[in-house]
Amino acid sequence: MLAPGLIQLSSDKRTAELRVIPNTHGEVTLDAINELLGLPEFSSLKPKTQVIEQAVTQINQLVNQDAGKSELIYEIAEQQDGKIEILISEDAMQAEMTLFAAWGGHEITLPDILNSLKQHKIKLGLSKQKIQSLLKQLSQLEPGLSCSDIIATGKAPIQGKNAKVERKVPLARERLLQPQEREDGTVDMRNLGEVIMVKANDILMVKTPATEGSPGYNVKGETLLATPGKDTNMLPGTGSRLLESDPNVLIASVAGQPVETQTGMQVDNVLQIKDVDIGFGNVDFEGSILVSGDVHEGMVVKSTGDITVMGFVDSAQLIAEGDITVSKGVIGRQLKDDQLSTKLHAKGQISAQFVQYSELKAEGDILVTKQLLHSHTATSKTLTVSDSSERRGDLVGGIVEANKGVKAVIIGATAGTKTEIYCAMHQSELKESLKHFDHRLKQMTVARLNIEASLNKLPPKAQWQDDELMVEQVKGMLQEKRRIQADAAKEEAEYRSVEQEIEHYYRHYRIQASKHIFANVELHIGPAFNRTQREHGPCIVVNENQEIHFDHSSRS
Repeated sequence: MLAPGLIQLSSDKRTAELRVIPNTHGEVTLDAINELLGLPEFSSLKPKTQVIEQAVTQINQLVNQDAGKSELIYEIAEQQDGKIEILISEDAMQAEMTLFAAWGGHEITLPDILNSLKQHKIKLGLSKQKIQSLLKQLSQLEPGLSCSDIIATGKAPIQGKNAKVERKVPLARERLLQPQEREDGTVDMRNLGEVIMVKANDILMVKTPATEGSPGYNVKGETLLATPGKDTNMLPGTGSRLLESDPNVLIASVAGQPVETQTGMQVDNVLQIKDVDIGFGNVDFEGSILVSGDVHEGMVVKSTGDITVMGFVDSAQLIAEGDITVSKGVIGRQLKDDQLSTKLHAKGQISAQFVQYSELKAEGDILVTKQLLHSHTATSKTLTVSDSSERRGDLVGGIVEANKGVKAVIIGATAGTKTEIYCAMHQSELKESLKHFDHRLKQMTVARLNIEASLNKLPPKAQWQDDELMVEQVKGMLQEKRRIQADAAKEEAEYRSVEQEIEHYYRHYRIQASKHIFANVELHIGPAFNRTQREHGPCIVVNENQEIHFDHSSRS
């Protein structure tokens, strides 16, 4: 060990000095110097590693040299005050504090921490308990060691909930999947029960309003605004009205058949017909139509509400502003130029048990419970070819365009019948609408900033508060600012909704087969395309990186 006299404290007691004459004291080692620093008087000082390494090299080089006759002085350790480090997350929702134990210097105290928090502008979400715990840990640490913890956490805003509209009455289309049970427990597939009717003052729909949400804050005390929930219209139609005591309740104002619209419900007069044939003539009715029998070849049936046919539709046209429900079958034939003899067009949904050689167009979902054969089918939403148990449901031949996906039990046929399916073809349109939302939001931001700039240019309130015209102008600007902020919040909610739909577009909109997809089925999902060359078992078909992917692992 080197002689203890070679190390001493500086005059201000803040550093340790090594004083060595190379030719007198000889070579030194790192361990020998560190051993000196372990003496009680110096053990609380922080070693200066680079200086110690430099001293060892220089001293050993000068031993037995002329230059080694002189005393060399090195500051090999020093006092160091305790240190506070604060790391604020990028979103300013968390602040982590690290405390370093002092090397013989000033230890961190609570006032030091409070001052550091003030310098970092940390104001909210502080945990007094965690700060006290860190100080307690610090008192037990060896010099230079540290302890850390999250000492401040922001509060995320609670986003508003979207409005929800709940229908309280069944619709005609729902009867297709609810055949009546006989007394012996069997099901009568021919008897779909009574026609759905309501009386005046029956509740049709109940709306749960959107909520505004509540704001949050970050650790710097900045307010984080909540996104209000998206509102949903619930408007009365013909034969319905909002309850005077509660505008969130829609009731029937007359007796009739309930019909769902895009913004609410209406109650239609019901025209009941046994059969639509040449003897009865074409039908064009303001209200809903119930055909207890069949619609025969060449006939046209139009309705401003729902059309319900208890029998068959054979080479006829049905056009409805509501739903079309055919309890039995829809039958058509192939005409020239790929035209089909039967056409069903609905602004609502289309439901049937069996369809062949027919043209189906709907803005809502299309449901076929048994077979959809050699038809042209187009829907803005989903196509389902399946019964409730997923045991039956054949989609064979024809062309399907279902924007939000297809679900069937079997797609194609063992004979390799060509079947074309298109879905999820409108992502580019959604992206374009997102650009429009972004443009409108920017316009609103500019308008709001212009109003704020005008308000900031106003002289002190004392100079104009008695000027009625000026007061009105200021009120107008403030009202306009609030209106813009409210509109911008709604636009922002729409923007986020479309953005989320784009992000999950191909995950949600897909093709699903419960049992089989046979060969010669053309699958188009967005720009991805595949023509099946073999039979596939139960699977979900998705667009994965712009290629068709068959997932046989799950049908959830």
